[in-house]
Amino acid sequence: MNSINLYEMPKNEPILGYLPGSKEKKELKEKLKELENKVIEIPAIIGGKEIKTGNTKDIFMPHDLTHKIATVHMLGEEEVKMAIESAMNAKKIWDKYTWQDRVSIFRRAAELLSTTWRSTLNAATMMCQSKNVFQAEIDSACELIDFFNFNSYYLTQLYKDQPISPKGIWNRVEYRPLEGFVFAVTPFNFSSIGGNLPTAPAIMGNTVLWKPARTQLYSAYFTMKLLIEAGVPEGVINFLPVSGSIVGEVVLKHPDLAGIHFTGSTGTFQYMWRTVGENISNYKAYPRIVGETGGKDFMVVHKSAEKNEVLTALIRGSFEYQGQKCSALSRAYIPESMWNEIKDELIEKTDNLKMGNPEDFTNFINAVIDKASFDKINSYIKHAKDSSDAEIIAGGKSDDTKGYFIRPTIIKTTNPHFKTMEEEIFGPVLTIYVYSDEKYEETLELCDKTSIYGLTGAVFAKDRNAILLANEKLVNAAGNFYINDKPTGAVVGQQPFGGARASGTNDKAGSAMNLLRWTSMRSVKENFNPPKSYEYGFMQEK
Repeated sequence: MNSINLYEMPKNEPILGYLPGSKEKKELKEKLKELENKVIEIPAIIGGKEIKTGNTKDIFMPHDLTHKIATVHMLGEEEVKMAIESAMNAKKIWDKYTWQDRVSIFRRAAELLSTTWRSTLNAATMMCQSKNVFQAEIDSACELIDFFNFNSYYLTQLYKDQPISPKGIWNRVEYRPLEGFVFAVTPFNFSSIGGNLPTAPAIMGNTVLWKPARTQLYSAYFTMKLLIEAGVPEGVINFLPVSGSIVGEVVLKHPDLAGIHFTGSTGTFQYMWRTVGENISNYKAYPRIVGETGGKDFMVVHKSAEKNEVLTALIRGSFEYQGQKCSALSRAYIPESMWNEIKDELIEKTDNLKMGNPEDFTNFINAVIDKASFDKINSYIKHAKDSSDAEIIAGGKSDDTKGYFIRPTIIKTTNPHFKTMEEEIFGPVLTIYVYSDEKYEETLELCDKTSIYGLTGAVFAKDRNAILLANEKLVNAAGNFYINDKPTGAVVGQQPFGGARASGTNDKAGSAMNLLRWTSMRSVKENFNPPKSYEYGFMQEK
């Protein structure tokens, strides 16, 4: 207790290669086989207790719709109210933990995930979200480990930020948890976001209600079990399999709602913000609202760019994890001279991308998450097929007889405001607009004004003046801006992630800025020599 503990900046978790004959590949394949051969039961976890309602839904693998992997117990309003009570009661215990105690728990979670839990979380993510081994490794292992370690470090940096103290006075700042509970709502596409959104507030001393997306409940459940093994006390994080309509009605109007940590759709986030606004006079304190809601991420290519670098970025940025990333490349502006050089090779490489079950490690592309996504993505492809100002030059085919498979698709349009240039699709669809080489600056301005979003974007150029111009013109178009790199793959501690405009509040996951949202500062002034008279010197006369 009586010590000032130092915590050095951590290093990013190394990405394992899963090469033929490697230990990690053998362990992962064994874990996949183990999990695929059983159907698990997923309860809610409230106050450390497993809650089984009997109102169950089945979970199937997106790439194999006949393969059931879990049965989940869905909650109703009464269980949600129970979770709020649990979170509020747990505050009394969690408040007694020092920051060292809290950090020790989440550093242990990082260590467990780096070792004994790694294959479990990776296998669960591959099965539940249809990710290939590399996409699972950089997500459910490396990024989540980094969130645990770096958030623990950022906590110490915040706590060290203290005011000056003149002679005779000691000024200090305390970083208190919020007064109430935090509501964490997490998406299907990243297990690491599923783990980070509830734990970032918890590291800062808050108690949390965690609602994962239904299509990520399988891997989220294993994350919750990992946190329990790491030592997170009962009730600090409550795991809630529940529909948004049920939980929202109870949680968003509750007087003890202290904060919302959200990643998901723009419409849902705006609904939550609107509901908070309508109930603002009912809360004990103004709720903190932190959200990341998506993007229409771009890549602008200059004529000086290098051909193979552009090709690689287009394919990886657009089609890794089936384009189901908030940061996925969705629209590209390519100069005519470059387009003539890369067109045929881009089409060939895209059409040759191998697609199938993630358990086959040779597959680059896997399935999209569910029927709703499959239908939505196909509706955009159909729109392009039926339009006179667009053509599909690669892909455009889909098949859901075995799983939700959609071929990586490239649309070329002559209309820079074509529907697929402006609307978020969240699938393996890239739309390309070819511009005249001399209209680079005009195209940058077009790119900036085309989308309501402002999440990620990239520029490719060897000409430094072209890079400087893009940096200036696109300053508000992306919260994460990449120069000669694809617009995906932000790393904790390296590129704090988030965007503005309709993409969210830009509170930068993976940075101290995000943690600052989950604490309430108290300034304390101690005077060692208080004045003994109310009179000031200026009141005296000669």
